[in-house]
Amino acid sequence: MFRLSADVRVYLHRDPIDFRAGIDSLAILVEQSMGLNPFERAVFAFCNRRRDRVKLLFFDRSGFVLILRRLEEDRFYWPNRRDAVAHLTTEQLHWLLDGIDIEAVSRHPLRQYASAGAQVPAHFDTPMLPERSSG
Repeated sequence: MFRLSADVRVYLHRDPIDFRAGIDSLAILVEQSMGLNPFERAVFAFCNRRRDRVKLLFFDRSGFVLILRRLEEDRFYWPNRRDAVAHLTTEQLHWLLDGIDIEAVSRHPLRQYASAGAQVPAHFDTPMLPERSSG
């Protein structure tokens, strides 16, 4: 499987599309339905009604690239978001293509501390390594 660089934007068309659509039809869909520029540094993802196929469209310097992924027995877990267009990270797109339900995945909360010594548990006062004997 291919991997996208982390700085590429990923847009998901939430509603299923007619999978007979090719590059030109999808580029027009990106412009008119999604309100985005198909030539920007981004990947646009589409799925069919059965959720067993995904098309990825992106522009690469001199032309469009269209990738089709078809599952033989399983289904993709397509996000149930209210917006017509969902913004994902490349990591989330890779998860989606690998069969992971990205709405069920949650990260640890982002923690921000004022000081490294603030509220350190008492058991950290003891040294972690035994003291060396000088002998």
